[in-house]
Amino acid sequence: MWRSIRVKRVGIIGGTGLYQLPGLEVVEKKEVKTPFGNPSAALTVGLLGKQEVVFLPRHGENHEKLPSEIQFRANIYALKSLGVTRTLSISAVGSLREDLKPGDWVIPSQYIDFTKGFRVPSFFGNGVTGHVSTALPVCHEFSDYVANSIQGFNSLHTNRTYLCVEGPRLGTQAESHLFRQWNADIVGMTACPEVFLAREAQMNYLTLAIVTDYDCWRPQTDDHVTVEKVIEQYKKSLSTVMKWLASFFENEIPSWEDSVARTSTAGALMTPLEAMSGDQRTWVQTLLL
Repeated sequence: MWRSIRVKRVGIIGGTGLYQLPGLEVVEKKEVKTPFGNPSAALTVGLLGKQEVVFLPRHGENHEKLPSEIQFRANIYALKSLGVTRTLSISAVGSLREDLKPGDWVIPSQYIDFTKGFRVPSFFGNGVTGHVSTALPVCHEFSDYVANSIQGFNSLHTNRTYLCVEGPRLGTQAESHLFRQWNADIVGMTACPEVFLAREAQMNYLTLAIVTDYDCWRPQTDDHVTVEKVIEQYKKSLSTVMKWLASFFENEIPSWEDSVARTSTAGALMTPLEAMSGDQRTWVQTLLL
Protein backbone atom coordinates (compact mmCIF):
# COMPACT_ATOMS: atom_id res chain seq x y z
CA MET A 1 0.00 0.00 0.00
CA TRP A 2 1.43 3.38 -1.03
CA ARG A 3 1.62 5.67 1.96
CA SER A 4 0.42 9.23 2.53
CA ILE A 5 2.23 12.17 0.95
CA ARG A 6 3.00 13.23 4.53
CA VAL A 7 5.53 10.40 4.68
CA LYS A 8 8.95 12.02 4.81
CA ARG A 9 10.37 11.28 1.38
CA VAL A 10 13.80 12.03 -0.07
CA GLY A 11 14.00 14.32 -3.08
CA ILE A 12 16.66 13.86 -5.75
CA ILE A 13 17.33 16.77 -8.09
CA GLY A 14 19.25 15.67 -11.17
CA GLY A 15 21.60 18.15 -12.77
CA THR A 16 23.41 18.12 -16.10
CA GLY A 17 23.33 14.63 -17.63
CA LEU A 18 20.94 13.15 -15.05
CA TYR A 19 17.46 13.29 -16.52
CA GLN A 20 16.23 9.86 -15.41
CA LEU A 21 16.99 7.75 -12.35
CA PRO A 22 18.01 4.17 -13.21
CA GLY A 23 16.82 1.61 -10.66
CA LEU A 24 13.83 3.68 -9.56
CA GLU A 25 10.67 1.58 -9.16
CA VAL A 26 8.20 4.11 -10.50
CA VAL A 27 4.86 4.39 -8.73
CA GLU A 28 3.58 7.47 -10.52
CA LYS A 29 4.60 10.58 -12.42
CA LYS A 30 2.94 13.74 -11.19
CA GLU A 31 2.40 17.02 -13.00
CA VAL A 32 2.46 19.40 -10.05
CA LYS A 33 1.06 22.91 -10.25
CA THR A 34 2.42 25.37 -7.69
CA PRO A 35 1.71 28.99 -6.67
CA PHE A 36 5.17 29.78 -8.05
CA GLY A 37 4.87 28.43 -11.58
CA ASN A 38 5.56 25.04 -13.10
CA PRO A 39 8.44 22.76 -12.05
CA SER A 40 11.10 21.87 -14.60
CA ALA A 41 9.35 18.59 -15.44
CA ALA A 42 6.90 16.03 -14.11
CA LEU A 43 8.04 14.62 -10.78
CA THR A 44 8.64 10.88 -10.60
CA VAL A 45 7.53 9.27 -7.35
CA GLY A 46 8.75 5.79 -6.53
CA LEU A 47 10.96 3.45 -4.56
CA LEU A 48 14.74 3.34 -4.73
CA GLY A 49 15.82 0.44 -2.59
CA LYS A 50 13.77 0.80 0.60
CA GLN A 51 13.31 4.57 0.40
CA GLU A 52 10.42 6.52 -1.05
CA VAL A 53 11.91 9.15 -3.33
CA VAL A 54 10.77 11.93 -5.62
CA PHE A 55 12.99 12.61 -8.64
CA LEU A 56 13.09 15.87 -10.60
CA PRO A 57 15.44 16.72 -13.51
CA ARG A 58 16.43 20.32 -12.80
CA HIS A 59 16.91 21.38 -16.43
CA GLY A 60 13.90 19.49 -17.78
CA GLU A 61 13.74 16.04 -19.34
CA ASN A 62 15.65 17.21 -22.44
CA HIS A 63 17.89 19.83 -20.82
CA GLU A 64 15.80 22.59 -22.34
CA LYS A 65 16.13 25.08 -19.47
CA LEU A 66 19.07 27.40 -18.93
CA PRO A 67 20.02 27.90 -15.26
CA SER A 68 18.28 31.31 -15.19
CA GLU A 69 15.14 29.83 -16.76
CA ILE A 70 14.64 27.28 -13.98
CA GLN A 71 11.67 27.99 -11.72
CA PHE A 72 13.57 27.17 -8.54
CA ARG A 73 10.67 28.06 -6.24
CA ALA A 74 8.32 25.82 -8.18
CA ASN A 75 10.82 22.93 -8.04
CA ILE A 76 11.37 23.13 -4.29
CA TYR A 77 7.70 23.76 -3.52
CA ALA A 78 6.60 20.83 -5.68
CA LEU A 79 9.02 18.51 -3.88
CA LYS A 80 7.82 19.71 -0.48
CA SER A 81 4.17 19.32 -1.47
CA LEU A 82 4.88 15.64 -2.19
CA GLY A 83 6.28 15.03 1.28
CA VAL A 84 10.00 15.61 0.66
CA THR A 85 11.96 16.68 3.76
CA ARG A 86 15.51 15.75 2.64
CA THR A 87 16.80 16.78 -0.77
CA LEU A 88 19.94 15.54 -2.49
CA SER A 89 21.00 17.76 -5.39
CA ILE A 90 23.46 16.29 -7.88
CA SER A 91 25.37 18.88 -9.92
CA ALA A 92 28.35 19.28 -12.23
CA VAL A 93 30.90 21.89 -11.09
CA GLY A 94 34.25 23.35 -12.02
CA SER A 95 37.19 23.15 -9.63
CA LEU A 96 38.96 26.26 -8.34
CA ARG A 97 41.56 24.24 -6.40
CA GLU A 98 44.34 21.96 -7.54
CA ASP A 99 43.39 19.23 -5.06
CA LEU A 100 39.82 19.02 -6.38
CA LYS A 101 40.42 16.94 -9.47
CA PRO A 102 38.03 16.11 -12.31
CA GLY A 103 36.11 13.03 -11.21
CA ASP A 104 36.23 13.96 -7.51
CA TRP A 105 33.05 14.58 -5.53
CA VAL A 106 32.46 17.54 -3.21
CA ILE A 107 29.85 18.19 -0.52
CA PRO A 108 29.99 21.97 0.05
CA SER A 109 29.07 23.40 3.44
CA GLN A 110 28.96 27.04 2.30
CA TYR A 111 27.64 28.90 -0.74
CA ILE A 112 28.33 32.28 -2.35
CA ASP A 113 25.51 33.63 -4.50
CA PHE A 114 27.05 35.54 -7.44
CA THR A 115 23.93 35.40 -9.62
CA LYS A 116 22.72 38.67 -11.11
CA GLY A 117 19.18 39.06 -9.81
CA PHE A 118 17.25 37.30 -12.58
CA ARG A 119 16.27 34.48 -10.23
CA VAL A 120 13.61 34.97 -7.56
CA PRO A 121 15.62 34.29 -4.39
CA SER A 122 12.87 33.67 -1.82
CA PHE A 123 9.35 32.38 -1.28
CA PHE A 124 8.72 35.44 0.87
CA GLY A 125 7.40 38.74 -0.41
CA ASN A 126 4.13 40.14 -1.74
CA GLY A 127 2.55 40.35 1.70
CA VAL A 128 4.41 37.55 3.51
CA THR A 129 7.61 38.51 5.31
CA GLY A 130 10.21 36.08 6.61
CA HIS A 131 13.98 36.12 7.19
CA VAL A 132 15.52 32.64 7.39
CA SER A 133 19.05 32.24 8.74
CA THR A 134 21.46 30.70 6.22
CA ALA A 135 24.67 31.09 8.21
CA LEU A 136 25.02 27.30 8.10
CA PRO A 137 22.96 26.40 5.01
CA VAL A 138 23.63 22.65 5.02
CA CYS A 139 22.26 20.14 7.53
CA HIS A 140 25.43 18.66 9.03
CA GLU A 141 23.63 15.46 10.10
CA PHE A 142 22.56 14.81 6.52
CA SER A 143 25.96 15.83 5.17
CA ASP A 144 27.85 13.54 7.55
CA TYR A 145 25.51 10.65 6.77
CA VAL A 146 26.03 11.04 3.02
CA ALA A 147 29.78 11.52 3.37
CA ASN A 148 30.14 8.33 5.42
CA SER A 149 28.16 6.38 2.81
CA ILE A 150 30.49 7.50 0.02
CA GLN A 151 33.62 6.05 1.61
CA GLY A 152 34.99 3.42 -0.72
CA PHE A 153 33.03 4.66 -3.73
CA ASN A 154 34.89 7.79 -4.77
CA SER A 155 37.30 10.51 -3.69
CA LEU A 156 35.22 12.96 -1.61
CA HIS A 157 35.92 16.44 -0.24
CA THR A 158 33.78 18.14 2.40
CA ASN A 159 33.53 21.56 4.04
CA ARG A 160 34.17 23.43 0.81
CA THR A 161 32.54 26.55 -0.67
CA TYR A 162 30.37 26.54 -3.79
CA LEU A 163 30.19 29.81 -5.76
CA CYS A 164 27.12 30.09 -7.98
CA VAL A 165 27.30 32.20 -11.15
CA GLU A 166 24.49 33.28 -13.44
CA GLY A 167 25.55 31.59 -16.66
CA PRO A 168 24.89 30.44 -19.27
CA ARG A 169 28.30 31.52 -20.49
CA LEU A 170 31.41 29.93 -19.06
CA GLY A 171 33.50 32.39 -17.05
CA THR A 172 36.55 34.50 -17.79
CA GLN A 173 39.98 33.89 -16.33
CA ALA A 174 39.70 37.13 -14.36
CA GLU A 175 36.47 35.90 -12.75
CA SER A 176 38.00 32.52 -12.00
CA HIS A 177 40.98 34.14 -10.25
CA LEU A 178 38.63 36.46 -8.34
CA PHE A 179 36.60 33.52 -7.07
CA ARG A 180 39.78 31.84 -5.86
CA GLN A 181 40.66 35.02 -3.95
CA TRP A 182 37.24 34.81 -2.31
CA ASN A 183 38.18 31.33 -1.02
CA ALA A 184 35.60 29.60 -3.21
CA ASP A 185 36.49 26.01 -4.06
CA ILE A 186 34.02 25.06 -6.79
CA VAL A 187 31.90 27.00 -9.26
CA GLY A 188 28.53 26.12 -10.77
CA MET A 189 25.32 27.68 -12.07
CA THR A 190 22.44 26.07 -10.19
CA ALA A 191 22.89 25.77 -6.41
CA CYS A 192 21.55 29.28 -5.74
CA PRO A 193 18.85 30.06 -4.84
CA GLU A 194 18.01 26.34 -4.63
CA VAL A 195 19.88 25.79 -1.36
CA PHE A 196 18.27 28.84 0.28
CA LEU A 197 14.76 27.99 -0.91
CA ALA A 198 15.22 24.50 0.54
CA ARG A 199 16.02 26.10 3.89
CA GLU A 200 12.87 28.25 3.65
CA ALA A 201 10.95 25.04 2.91
CA GLN A 202 12.42 23.44 6.05
CA MET A 203 14.26 20.77 4.09
CA ASN A 204 17.52 19.10 4.96
CA TYR A 205 19.48 19.79 1.78
CA LEU A 206 22.90 19.14 0.33
CA THR A 207 24.69 19.34 -3.00
CA LEU A 208 26.68 16.37 -4.22
CA ALA A 209 28.95 18.23 -6.64
CA ILE A 210 30.73 16.24 -9.35
CA VAL A 211 33.95 17.95 -10.47
CA THR A 212 34.19 17.93 -14.26
CA ASP A 213 36.98 20.43 -15.00
CA TYR A 214 39.39 23.05 -13.63
CA ASP A 215 37.35 26.02 -14.88
CA CYS A 216 39.87 28.39 -16.55
CA TRP A 217 42.22 29.65 -13.81
CA ARG A 218 45.14 27.33 -14.51
CA PRO A 219 47.92 28.75 -16.69
CA GLN A 220 47.70 26.02 -19.34
CA THR A 221 46.01 27.58 -22.36
CA ASP A 222 44.56 24.25 -23.50
CA ASP A 223 43.05 23.36 -20.14
CA HIS A 224 40.05 25.69 -20.12
CA VAL A 225 36.58 24.37 -19.49
CA THR A 226 34.35 23.56 -22.47
CA VAL A 227 30.91 21.96 -22.64
CA GLU A 228 32.46 18.94 -24.35
CA LYS A 229 34.87 18.41 -21.44
CA VAL A 230 32.09 18.83 -18.89
CA ILE A 231 29.84 16.25 -20.53
CA GLU A 232 32.67 13.79 -21.15
CA GLN A 233 33.81 13.80 -17.52
CA TYR A 234 30.28 13.85 -16.13
CA LYS A 235 29.30 10.78 -18.13
CA LYS A 236 32.36 8.98 -16.75
CA SER A 237 31.30 9.88 -13.21
CA LEU A 238 27.60 9.01 -13.53
CA SER A 239 28.09 5.24 -13.46
CA THR A 240 29.81 5.56 -10.07
CA VAL A 241 27.09 7.92 -8.87
CA MET A 242 24.45 5.34 -9.81
CA LYS A 243 26.29 2.57 -7.97
CA TRP A 244 26.56 4.76 -4.89
CA LEU A 245 22.87 5.73 -5.01
CA ALA A 246 21.86 2.06 -5.18
CA SER A 247 23.94 1.35 -2.08
CA PHE A 248 22.85 4.54 -0.29
CA PHE A 249 19.17 3.68 -0.56
CA GLU A 250 19.46 0.08 0.59
CA ASN A 251 18.03 1.38 3.86
CA GLU A 252 15.60 4.16 4.68
CA ILE A 253 17.31 7.49 5.29
CA PRO A 254 16.95 9.15 8.72
CA SER A 255 14.76 12.26 8.78
CA TRP A 256 16.61 14.38 11.38
CA GLU A 257 13.43 16.11 12.52
CA ASP A 258 15.34 18.02 15.22
CA SER A 259 17.80 19.59 12.78
CA VAL A 260 18.01 23.36 12.37
CA ALA A 261 16.67 23.08 8.82
CA ARG A 262 13.47 21.32 9.89
CA THR A 263 12.50 24.19 12.20
CA SER A 264 14.02 27.14 10.33
CA THR A 265 10.96 28.88 8.91
CA ALA A 266 8.61 28.63 11.88
CA GLY A 267 10.70 31.15 13.80
CA ALA A 268 11.53 33.30 10.78
CA LEU A 269 8.02 34.41 9.83
CA MET A 270 7.16 37.97 10.72
CA THR A 271 3.70 38.12 9.15
CA PRO A 272 1.11 36.36 11.37
CA LEU A 273 -0.80 33.53 9.70
CA GLU A 274 -4.10 35.23 10.56
CA ALA A 275 -3.00 38.32 8.58
CA MET A 276 -2.42 36.27 5.41
CA SER A 277 -4.91 35.49 2.67
CA GLY A 278 -6.16 31.94 2.32
CA ASP A 279 -3.81 31.25 -0.59
CA GLN A 280 -0.85 32.65 1.33
CA ARG A 281 -1.60 30.51 4.37
CA THR A 282 -1.82 27.44 2.16
CA TRP A 283 1.66 27.76 0.68
CA VAL A 284 3.22 28.94 3.96
CA GLN A 285 1.77 25.95 5.80
CA THR A 286 3.16 23.66 3.09
CA LEU A 287 6.64 25.08 3.76
CA LEU A 288 6.13 24.47 7.49
CA LEU A 289 5.34 20.74 7.11
